[in-house]
Parts: sequence; C-alpha cells; structure tokens
Amino acid sequence: MEYRWRYQDEHGHEIDGPAAAFPDQTAAEDWFSSAWVELREAGVAQVTLLRSESEVYGPMSLAPAE
Repeated sequence: MEYRWRYQDEHGHEIDGPAAAFPDQTAAEDWFSSAWVELREAGVAQVTLLRSESEVYGPMSLAPAE
C-alpha cells in the first residue's frame, strides 16, 4: 500500500498539491518535513496522511504556532 498526502485549504476543501506517492509512512513524513513551508506558501492550510484511501492522521495545520 502506498502513502500520500491530501492537501486542503483553510476551509477544509481539498486542493491540488504535489502528486507524490511513498512506499511507507517514514518516506512520506521525511518528504513532508522538507516540503511543508513550500506547501504553506502555495496555499495549503492543512494536510492529512493517507494510506491508500484510509486516513493515518490529520488534518494537521500548517499555520505557524502561536
């Protein structure tokens, strides 16, 4: 099973983002740790990690911590 990220705007609507698939959760999280700033700057407000179509966790906000 592959892992991928679902991207959402600030209203929780799914939006387009990089179409990347990963062989395992670690690879998906490693990629995300280096890409989240660019995703936020591109208008992604939150992400959810998916394994096939099942949610692993999320949504996780990309907003700066207050």
